[in-house]
Amino acid sequence: EVQLVESGGGLVQPGGSLRLSCAASGFTFSSYTMRWVRQAPGKGLEWVSFINSGGSRTSYADSVKGRFTISRDNAKNTLYLQMNSLKPEDTAVYYCASGTTPPAGQGTQVTVSS
Repeated sequence: EVQLVESGGGLVQPGGSLRLSCAASGFTFSSYTMRWVRQAPGKGLEWVSFINSGGSRTSYADSVKGRFTISRDNAKNTLYLQMNSLKPEDTAVYYCASGTTPPAGQGTQVTVSS
């Protein structure tokens, strides 16, 4: 059974940082591209970032480019999202997802507020 468990969210002030983690199991993590997506209150899913299976290629939504960094540790079956210079508009539930499949985990809440 595929499992993706997100963690690391919380309440942070504008300008602060958080590091999200996504623990993967039930599939060959190192063979799959991975994504982070988010859902703000009252809005649909928004793609945030992508990383290829080996970790050598990444891409970002314009809204987070230069502030967020995606990475992965295939030995630990874990995906990361380092989020710096956080803004109130980054407030959302963040999900990880494999390949092109929809997010399947419970997500982790990120709230940016003073």
